Amino acid sequence: MPKVMVVDDEESLLEAIRYALSREGIEVVTATDGGDAMRDFEAERPDLVVLDLMLPTLNGWDVCRRIRATSQVPILMLTARDAEVDRVVGLEMGADDYVTKPFSLRELVARVRALLRRAGTAADNPRPEMAVLEAGGVRLDQERHEVSVRGSQVSLPLKEFELLEILMENRNRVLTRQTLIDRVWGYDYVGDTKTLDVHVKRLRARVEEDRHEPKLIVTVRGVGYRFDG
Repeated sequence: MPKVMVVDDEESLLEAIRYALSREGIEVVTATDGGDAMRDFEAERPDLVVLDLMLPTLNGWDVCRRIRATSQVPILMLTARDAEVDRVVGLEMGADDYVTKPFSLRELVARVRALLRRAGTAADNPRPEMAVLEAGGVRLDQERHEVSVRGSQVSLPLKEFELLEILMENRNRVLTRQTLIDRVWGYDYVGDTKTLDVHVKRLRARVEEDRHEPKLIVTVRGVGYRFDG
């Protein structure tokens, strides 16, 4: 049974999320502030974290940053803010996806299931054709889930690893934005394409010599992205 930790200081919302996820056969642990969330994360080792941005003690950005320092567990952020910059900052700090309040519980459950499925697929169902992909100074070991760039190992969150993997598997081929979203986030993904753009930006910061003039992950305007190398 997958375990999800939900962190939110709104008790009523916390209970609603707990109920909705429990009906899906998911074990739920909860925390109401950032300090408790970090302590509980270490003790519970959840498979996914649903994390509100506005929290007492430690805010969601700080919690996300601290989790990312030691773990690549999928993180789904909740935010009541309308400003796009808040969502982008959350993604840049390592979140895999976000939901803006108010949201439907059905949408939240769909996002959680999609993230768990992708994480479970990567961990539990390795493909028989797994190999080592090498191009442009980047080496990606599909079986070990390891990446090195110009000889130095780098740690990638799950979504960034999968995005890089798909791009390298299709080296020198243009992949449309929709294809990348379908392959990385699943066909039932209900968000917009901003998530893809943010992940590409983060990935470039890790693999490009100059992220402002990318040579490996190239934008094909109006279409999508291509890995050159």
